[in-house]
Amino acid sequence: MISIVSPVYRAEKILPILVSEINKVSEKMGVDYEIILVDDRSPDNSWEVMKSLAEKNKHLKIYRLSRNFGQHPAIMAGLSKAKGEWIVVMDCDLQDQPKEIEKLYHKALEGYDTVLARREIRIDSFFKRWSSKMFYKVFNYLAGIEINNEVANFGIYHRKVIQSVLNINDNIKFFPLFANWVGFNSTNVSVEHSSREDGKSSYSLSRLISLAFNVIISFSDKPLKIFVGFGAAISFLSVLVAAFFVIRYFEGKITEPGFSSLILSIWFLSGVVISCIGIVGIYLGKTFNQTKNRPVFIIDEAYEN
Repeated sequence: MISIVSPVYRAEKILPILVSEINKVSEKMGVDYEIILVDDRSPDNSWEVMKSLAEKNKHLKIYRLSRNFGQHPAIMAGLSKAKGEWIVVMDCDLQDQPKEIEKLYHKALEGYDTVLARREIRIDSFFKRWSSKMFYKVFNYLAGIEINNEVANFGIYHRKVIQSVLNINDNIKFFPLFANWVGFNSTNVSVEHSSREDGKSSYSLSRLISLAFNVIISFSDKPLKIFVGFGAAISFLSVLVAAFFVIRYFEGKITEPGFSSLILSIWFLSGVVISCIGIVGIYLGKTFNQTKNRPVFIIDEAYEN
């Protein structure tokens, strides 16, 4: 069996096309399949459309979260319900095209546990392409791993890969990172990327920055190491500057202390200290949230025909 998992948000007009296209490619492949849609408490009529589709389609299973938890917790909710040996994860906006599932599946049968869809030509706005590229550059540097910005959620994963992802107990969820981190035998194939069928992305600039910040803080301790190195560099520099002024004092070139330099030094070092304390505080806050062990998603309603 193949399970196709997709989180849903503001997609009432897209869902009938999505389900129809998935049905077509799955029947063409000649495999048993299930479609799992998870409504991330979308404010439009997505849930009503999902229920209408599920009543007519025995392959469709739908779930609704109790509130808007975010895209990646919604993906995790869908994965927790998947029963297939192979599991496809894709977005609902049809930028990930269902027809490419066949290509991913046949590549996986060559002996791979994970096959990712690589979007060589992204049909996105300049800002979205640029922000994605910058995010992964910064993230790869801070986390010490390599994630290609040409791939995202879309891919096919063996059940053992998904089970390993579900076993990760991090409070902050980011599916592409988890799939990369668990390892296994993986590859990628080029796929056709399409424009969004309807509406626009729900990720605003502030949400993208918040997601990037949370994921980096959750997965990497490199910012702490950077500030430790920064503090050590300032201390070393201060020793050199102090030695320089001592020499100038004994040469008689300094007759009175400089008030401005003293105040600027205090402000600068105070800012460094406050920044370091702030970074440590953020990590402590994330640790505090992790120890609460709250569920990352709550399913409110379900319909399985």
